[in-house]
Amino acid sequence: MTMNSYDRCVAVAEDNPAIVKDKDLCVECGHCLAVCQEEIGVAGRTQALGAGGEAELSCINCGQCSAACPESAITLRSEIDLVRTAIGDPEKVVVFSTSPSVRVGLGDAFLDKAGTWAEGKMVAALKALGADYVFDVTFSADLTIIEEGCELLSRLLTGSGPLPQFTSCCPAWVKYVETYHPQLIANLSTAKSPIGMQGATIKTYFAGKAGIDPAKLVTVNVTPCTAKKAEIRRSELADAGNLVGRSDMRDNDYVITTKELAQWMKEEHIVFEELADAEFDSILGKGSGAGVIFGNTGGVMEAALRMAFQSLTGQPPANDLLDFEPVRGLTGVKKAAVELAGKQINVAVVYGTANAEKFLAGDISDYHFVEVMTCPGGCISGAGQPQMHCVPVVDDIRRSRISSMYAEDARMSLRNSIDNPQVAQVYREFYGEPLGPLAEKLLHTSYRSR
Repeated sequence: MTMNSYDRCVAVAEDNPAIVKDKDLCVECGHCLAVCQEEIGVAGRTQALGAGGEAELSCINCGQCSAACPESAITLRSEIDLVRTAIGDPEKVVVFSTSPSVRVGLGDAFLDKAGTWAEGKMVAALKALGADYVFDVTFSADLTIIEEGCELLSRLLTGSGPLPQFTSCCPAWVKYVETYHPQLIANLSTAKSPIGMQGATIKTYFAGKAGIDPAKLVTVNVTPCTAKKAEIRRSELADAGNLVGRSDMRDNDYVITTKELAQWMKEEHIVFEELADAEFDSILGKGSGAGVIFGNTGGVMEAALRMAFQSLTGQPPANDLLDFEPVRGLTGVKKAAVELAGKQINVAVVYGTANAEKFLAGDISDYHFVEVMTCPGGCISGAGQPQMHCVPVVDDIRRSRISSMYAEDARMSLRNSIDNPQVAQVYREFYGEPLGPLAEKLLHTSYRSR
């Protein structure tokens, strides 16, 4: 491929932590470029010469080019073998943490019905593959909502930071801001993403509770997201090691996607349909329904509004806030106003960074809180999700996954992060209070202009 072919396909740097490209398989069909240009809004903006003398994008690691590639020329950078090696090391304790969307994507690799809720079989599969512990990232999604929600309330009530506050759960969106809108870095919530909080908590709080040397812990996150592979390698995300005096220790060690987990299961001849449901390990407990819906576009916003309402009023949110329709669905930009303790809060929910670019081009000064996810429909359609023989994934599959997660939220008795007793226990025993000194050290981070 020459530089002149840049206008037909996407170049991928050899050291890209999220994706790899086999140039011999590329037929220059243009699907990768189209999604990067039309949905992600990166292609054509900033180019530089890559290692092979090719034009290269300022990649935000979302991997949507790989999900759009019909020839498998662009694929995920697999870490399965690295995780296998860790499992085979008797000195290591391997802890898996599973993101909410994995449980509605894993079944798609084995069944014909999209969006099947497969939590129990997912846990059983990881145990069969050699996990010492399997934890639920919805627990840390609740932690994220507490920290991010308190940060929002602080900005609203005391002016501690600029408004609107943007969510920071999506690492591709964070990198997009750092690259193309560094003037908005201060508007990003400093709260780490759920896996960022999970890893730091495992290597500190959990290590102490379980009596395990944190240097022996290997944290593996199963996610729908290729950008998480880049996120865990950020220099800022080594806070647990800094706390315990191990400068060589990362908060998180590996990320494997739902696709990788399905591939690994097939290689090990694990029959998904025959697995008996298993339960998460309980030292880090399950999350609330608010944590479950994190994987949907609008889910972080809805969870945060539930928490903020109860914090300000002392009352549980009413049904219309527990099922807040204005922020749900597959519209690229959704806007709503909510009254919280007599104050009108203007919010927006965006998916696709190209849509975010259009949103940012308007007047954002009236907004207080904005959620942005890079992938269409949110994490449920991350590039690491199985595609059910569809390239790219169609909206019917996305709707099935979204509906499955909302149904689980509605089924649960615990639907507000602030009511999660196990999160309260972690604060009581370890973190102290939201936005407190230890919480700031381990659960928050910083960003930089790129």
